[in-house]
Amino acid sequence: MSAATTSVPSDARPVGRPLTANRLPKWAPAGVAAGSIALGCGIGLVGGLESKLQWGLISAALFLIISYALAAQVEGRRQAKDRFATSVVWVAFILAVIPLLSLTVYTIQQGADVVDGDFLTHSMMGVRSAGPGGGIYHALIGTLEQVGLATLMAAPIGLLTAVYLVEYGRGTLAKAVTFFVDVMTGVPSIVAGLFILSLWNIALGFNYSGFSGSLALAILMMPVVVRSTEEMLKLVPNELREASYALGVPKWKTILRVVLPTAIGGITTGVMLAVARITGETAPVMMLVFGAAYINNNPFDGPQQSLPMYIWQQYAVVNNDFGYARAWGAALVLIAFVMGLNLIARGIARWRSPKAGH
Repeated sequence: MSAATTSVPSDARPVGRPLTANRLPKWAPAGVAAGSIALGCGIGLVGGLESKLQWGLISAALFLIISYALAAQVEGRRQAKDRFATSVVWVAFILAVIPLLSLTVYTIQQGADVVDGDFLTHSMMGVRSAGPGGGIYHALIGTLEQVGLATLMAAPIGLLTAVYLVEYGRGTLAKAVTFFVDVMTGVPSIVAGLFILSLWNIALGFNYSGFSGSLALAILMMPVVVRSTEEMLKLVPNELREASYALGVPKWKTILRVVLPTAIGGITTGVMLAVARITGETAPVMMLVFGAAYINNNPFDGPQQSLPMYIWQQYAVVNNDFGYARAWGAALVLIAFVMGLNLIARGIARWRSPKAGH
């Protein structure tokens, strides 16, 4: 009886071949990026391209091509596709961050020399627009009051609307509310300003004031609050509601004592982001607040100033070196204010996250 023979596959692993596939070293992406940047700059110089943006785009394209080709040669096509997708994500991230960083750095360079104690504590009353001096105190007061009033109006209405849509909303009315909230999210700010101007100032006869601007800002803020709060309420587990109902707690008290406290971190974050969104609005303020060079602490009587309108006036109306400097200083303060709101929102979200135990 002959011994059984076994055939060896032709693609069997040779003796001594490692089980793990070849991989690029960890420094390969950084090396490819450096080489792509150098090569892209060289192509830009040789080709006579004056725009640095063109150099950057060429470098990004070279980075993607070289990363894929190198990974395909060493690691195989499957791993190369994964690296290519990762490279696309990194390139998109860099392309998004560079304009933001450039804007921030340029604003700091232009406005840092202007922002000081006098600039923050003085108004433009009695200051020649064509000369030095003046500040943004009146604009700061106006912005804080107008945004504060808009928040007091929009936040409760938006919160209650979201509670209705998530906890009670069924049928035609809920669908109609959802539809109009979606429509309001895309309404241009100037449309909200024209609506308040027609209704509040022309039809009802009220004068220009900070409160008029707050009404328009509240219209812009409400759909953002509704949408963010609605999503946060949907994330609350139904088990919490059912446990509360099982103990005999009424629905309204369950919402007040269980649902809202659970989602309060996300709700607060949404409100803060909505506040940051309306802080830089200019069109409604131009039509309704009208602007003023003096300090007006009463938002219900007479024109007021705001930071966005102050920036526009100094840059477009004053139109000289002193006006440009004041505009950049006000822009720096406005960016710092919006950044502060975003940092506060992120801090609240992290503090109220489940991992923090609150």
